[in-house]
Amino acid sequence: MSRTKQFIQYFLSHRNVTNELINKIEKEHYDFKPTPTSMSAKELATHMLFTFYKFAKVAKEGNPTLFQEKIEETETDLHKLAETYTEKTISLLESLTDEDFDRTLDLTKIFGAQLSVAQFLQSAMDHEIHHKGQLFVYVREMGHTDLPLFIKRG
Repeated sequence: MSRTKQFIQYFLSHRNVTNELINKIEKEHYDFKPTPTSMSAKELATHMLFTFYKFAKVAKEGNPTLFQEKIEETETDLHKLAETYTEKTISLLESLTDEDFDRTLDLTKIFGAQLSVAQFLQSAMDHEIHHKGQLFVYVREMGHTDLPLFIKRG
């Protein structure tokens, strides 16, 4: 199996759970915050979706300034955003070749280091996993008790 397919499987094993959690957030809870200094549920979900998409875009294009671009999105439904940005991210990931994973990205101005595309995408996964854990807390605080496992394979 190609590195690209392996990575997409890994991505989806976590993103499918993220999307399942996002689908539990009703519109009346979009502004929910577990603490006053926390991001709202909507901010957290969009942050996760947009950030991984940006990571994938930088990995594909090799241009780190793309990471700092603001995404102007008119869609306000989190469920639709999760579907759309998962598809957009998969599309970018599918366009990577096995050789791309070894390409070096100069990310010194943003992350203070040069990283291979593989290392950079692993950072994206770490970011997703970190925030997915937070999303579990949000959704549980909203009263949901029927929650998915942390990872979904197959």
